[in-house]
Amino acid sequence: MYRSGTVMAWNVFRFCTALKGLGSIMILLVLGVVGVTYYAVVLTCYGPSLVSGDGFLNALISLAVLILFHSLLVMLLWSYFSVVFTDPGSVPPNWKPVLDEERGDTDPLTASEFGASPADPANPRVRFCKKCNQLKPPRCHHCSVCGRCVLKMDHHCVWVVNCVGALNYKYFLLFLVYTFLETTLVSLALLPQFIAFFNDGEIPGTPGTLATTFLAFVFNIAFTLSVLGFLIMHISLVAGNTTTIEAYEKKTTPKWRYDLGRKRNFEQVFGLDKKYWFIPAYSEEDLRRIPALHGLEYPSKPELESQEF
Repeated sequence: MYRSGTVMAWNVFRFCTALKGLGSIMILLVLGVVGVTYYAVVLTCYGPSLVSGDGFLNALISLAVLILFHSLLVMLLWSYFSVVFTDPGSVPPNWKPVLDEERGDTDPLTASEFGASPADPANPRVRFCKKCNQLKPPRCHHCSVCGRCVLKMDHHCVWVVNCVGALNYKYFLLFLVYTFLETTLVSLALLPQFIAFFNDGEIPGTPGTLATTFLAFVFNIAFTLSVLGFLIMHISLVAGNTTTIEAYEKKTTPKWRYDLGRKRNFEQVFGLDKKYWFIPAYSEEDLRRIPALHGLEYPSKPELESQEF
């Protein structure tokens, strides 16, 4: 039984490392879905409707759909490529825990949150990564796909070909939000054309355009439903200042040391500057005022600082 478990773990590791090869394929797949959707919405349906002169109301609806579609598409792609090209956060060379001058000890936030094997039996608070051969900051985990430790790692996402961590988690959340809004808009916009497929009346357009519209609707309704589930999950994680990995590992822990209340938990991810909440970027002032955005220092509840998880 033990041997089969070892073999399974080894196979899973090989599967994880093989994900590196998906890279450009996944990006091309995302761009392919965007291209099919753009062709169906802009070039097949609402673009021609806008210039056809088929009534003022139809032209107004088409204009509104096209403006909203392009606005959400820009934000979606901006957020997506921000996640793809932003380093999620790496452990600085020769990183060491911050000393607590009052206690004369290492900062308790470098503790082994989940009972992992300590690097130094004399100081069980410090964690150590055997694969990277380095100390691990709090909330840091090793990614088997990237082959390195990632600060405040949430998960490795094959769709963005990158880890989601401290420095790009906000961008990932915005990508989910704008993807949900965009796919919902497209699904509603193409719904009349989709229903028309099952009517007996004649539908304008070539077989190619009709097939593309049908395919775009199916893709977008599927993405809407799937992204909604991820979005609800990550909203709950942000509300509790928890990552996907931590939510799994802490299991039934009654209290979470990093839970600062919903408002402050939100600010730990999105910052304090409201102008930057809905774009994949941070203000310089937020980067100075909120150490958690850098992925190395995290405030916690004072009453829980002495507890170990």
